[in-house]
Amino acid sequence: MRVSGKERIVAQELQHYMPVFSRQPLVIERGTGAIVTDTDGNDYIDCVAGIAVNSVGHCHPRVVNAIKAQAEKLIHTSNLYYTEIQARLAERMTKLTGMERLYLTNSGAESNESAMKLARKVTGKKGFISTKNAFHGRTMGSLSVTWKEAIRQPFEPLIDGVTFVDYGDVNAIAGAVTADTAAVIVEPIQGEGGVNVPPDDYLAAVRELCTEREIILIVDEVQTGFARTGKWFACEHANVIPDVMTLAKGMGGGFPVGAMMSRESFQFAPGDHGGTQSGNPLACAAALATIDVIESEHLVEQSRSKGELLKKLLSGIESPYTVDVRGKGLMVAYESSRSVVPVVDFARKSGVLLNNTSENVLRFVPPLVIAKEQIETAIAVVERAINVHPR
Repeated sequence: MRVSGKERIVAQELQHYMPVFSRQPLVIERGTGAIVTDTDGNDYIDCVAGIAVNSVGHCHPRVVNAIKAQAEKLIHTSNLYYTEIQARLAERMTKLTGMERLYLTNSGAESNESAMKLARKVTGKKGFISTKNAFHGRTMGSLSVTWKEAIRQPFEPLIDGVTFVDYGDVNAIAGAVTADTAAVIVEPIQGEGGVNVPPDDYLAAVRELCTEREIILIVDEVQTGFARTGKWFACEHANVIPDVMTLAKGMGGGFPVGAMMSRESFQFAPGDHGGTQSGNPLACAAALATIDVIESEHLVEQSRSKGELLKKLLSGIESPYTVDVRGKGLMVAYESSRSVVPVVDFARKSGVLLNNTSENVLRFVPPLVIAKEQIETAIAVVERAINVHPR
């Protein structure tokens, strides 16, 4: 019997790759803009974007060309030496965020790990306050401030001194502060927790509390940064500048890169921290190109307008179940009182890629370049899926 390309690839991976991921039965071969194509030649409207990573679309020409040009010039040197492109990115990022210092990483988990180390270093304290349903990564430190018990429990004991409080409740944070609290770490909108949007005054109130109590405020913008929510960074919705900001996902337009930003008074000394591949020239080139694309193609504004269309269309779907549509920009959730898992499966078979953060929540984080017509097509498929699977 003839084995298809997809079957061969899946079998090869199942035999050799560590089974840490729950994958959908799909092998993606290439992508352009908001469209990806599988090994059988089928096209899909991508409403996942590599989990908010492909911010400027798949294989944006400016990002591709920047990586190509850099690869022909310099791929890696380590941090024993300076590079011009890392210096350029550092200056660009400080201007963009309003922060004073940059440390480059390879992922969001690394960014949060760096932030936690920095908080302990500069305060001399050990405790952290995080929130219920928070997700900050899977390294031992970042996992310690991540809420989900199922992914925490197998690796306990994690670091001591972490307290979880209700998200959106500044009084809960105030009640959890102790003399040993180094920092509060919070997402301006919870991503993996289900696109949970706090009250409008929440982040500003947390900022005020941290200032009063002399506690470092770490804002995790790993998923919300780089125009995802209709602002360059989601903390801008509340006019808040944190002490430390963590970034990744959409920063490189698909290339692995992250960052920890901090105020001038909060920084490491030589030898306190490091990473052999942090600030990799290819990553810096991808990040600079991504920033250029977001600016030149007005993707901050597009995120706002397309996000409003997305929420309007989702809210217009008739359903016999209780439904909540929430989010900002192109970071939107559709929560139903029934399971949405069949919707994800139906949509994939109908040419639309969706992601559910839980049994009942669909998360939409498409490329910022997605066309309005593609959004309309995708939501029409979602509506059909709901009608086909009413129970």
